[in-house]
Order: sequence, then C-alpha cells, then structure tokens
Amino acid sequence: MRLVNPGIATDLEQGKPLRIDIGSGTRPRPRFYGLDRLDMPGVDIVADLNQPLELLPDNCAEHVFSSHAMEHVEKFLPLMDEIHRIVRPGGIVEIIAPHFSNPYYYSDPTHVRFFGLYTMNYFVDADKQPGAHKVPASPSAKRFEMESVFLSFYRFNLFDRLFVPFLRYLVNRSPGAQHFYELRLSWLLPAAEVRYKMRPCKP
Repeated sequence: MRLVNPGIATDLEQGKPLRIDIGSGTRPRPRFYGLDRLDMPGVDIVADLNQPLELLPDNCAEHVFSSHAMEHVEKFLPLMDEIHRIVRPGGIVEIIAPHFSNPYYYSDPTHVRFFGLYTMNYFVDADKQPGAHKVPASPSAKRFEMESVFLSFYRFNLFDRLFVPFLRYLVNRSPGAQHFYELRLSWLLPAAEVRYKMRPCKP
C-alpha cells in the first residue's frame, strides 16, 4: 500500500477527515481521494483490496464510496472490517455493485461474487435490518446500520427511458416491493445495480 498524494498525509496530520473512492480508476469522485490497485493518473492511494489498509488510521474517513469494485474482491469480509475501522462514527459508506440478475455480470472473468438486496444485511444486526425478511448477521463481521438500499435499471432505448422510471419507482417504493421484485421478477426484468448506504456502528 502506498499514499501517492502527499495531501493525504497533510490531511491526516491536521486531523481532517478523508473522503475515499475505492476502486476509483482514473476518475475519482470530485473532492474524494482515489484508491485503486494500479498506480494510474488520478489514483491517490495504491492498495490491494485483499490486503489490510494499514496506512489509513482508525476513524480517518468521513465518507467511503465504491462503485463496481467490490465484485472483484476475493477477501470481502476482511475488507468490510477495514472499511468499518477507517470510517469515523457517523460517517457514510456507499457501495454500488452489479445486481445478481445483471446479464453482463457473468461476462467479466474478474468478477468473483454476487450482490443482492440482502448482501449487506449480513453486516447489520437482525433487529435493525429493514423489511420483513431477515438474514443472520455474520458473527465475525463488524456491524453497520443500513440507511437505504436502491435498485437501478438499464435504460438502453426509448422504451426503457419511458418504462424504467415507472419500474424503478414501483420496485423501490418499500422494502416489501423490493423483496417481491427480487424474489419473483428479477430474472424477467433484470436490475443493473444495487446501491447501499450505511453507517458504521461505533460508540
């Protein structure tokens, strides 16, 4: 792991909370430090997500964002523990990943795991999980609070642009609607992504 951008060390010394875009590639989010496996233009932190983020101290980040990176990570549970460790109390964790019904998911040979409505609930205590369907929280994982889960869909053509906003509204109107969609309709009307917004449970 390497901190390429010297501004990170300066922010840490001054106690400024970081915003980190995990798996950013060459285009991190505005006002975020980009973290990626490869040393490329736009990458501020070079790190293997299958290894500890040892140069990032506890509670150093106020916002961790990741889009289409987690499906490539083999050691996913240890990474979630690391994210929990570096995000300060009250901080935000946003993760976007391809939904398991996404037909393009299967074409990428570097994808190693699926994501669905309840994937991140395994890091949430059962009594705090939204909706009627509960999953057992992993006893070895750190805990988060789930703020929202959102399913999105592709919009390829005119029909999609007319139909998808209506579908997106119906599916995401409640946890029960999301559950019915994933259980009964997801293979008929595939979703593109699932988006999670969480906060770490810390004193």
